[in-house]
Amino acid sequence: MSIAKTMDINEVIKYLPHRYPFLLIDRVLSYEPGNQICALKNVTINEPFFTGHFPKHPVMPGVLVIEAMAQAAAILSFVTVGGEIDENSIVYFVGIDNARFKRPVTPGDALQLKVSLTRRIRGIWKFQAAAYVDDFLVAEAELMCTARDIPA
Repeated sequence: MSIAKTMDINEVIKYLPHRYPFLLIDRVLSYEPGNQICALKNVTINEPFFTGHFPKHPVMPGVLVIEAMAQAAAILSFVTVGGEIDENSIVYFVGIDNARFKRPVTPGDALQLKVSLTRRIRGIWKFQAAAYVDDFLVAEAELMCTARDIPA
């Protein structure tokens, strides 16, 4: 049985090129390379998107919930291959299937992102991803990503 590993924000930023306001992972609660990751996004009223989405009823945009799941998948990809991101490579989305949104994510929610690696073939990584608030499923999707070198 393997011991689940964790990451604080200082370790997270070693694996993701994103920075404020687009870094959507605050902490990794556990991960097993080649298998799964569970990450956390603490949603606060200070998020820049809440000023326009929506001023009288703030809701985290669904596309950002998907993006948070994708960032967790990117971390899982890098820890699986045993490397941190460098300035010459990046993980891109190549597909999102079966995305479903079950309930809104609002300020004060702790968004828990659970992502499992389901397949890795010819440089394409496929993941099953789900987002929870408390024990309630708020969103789910199948994500496909690939790592590419950044053009000079």
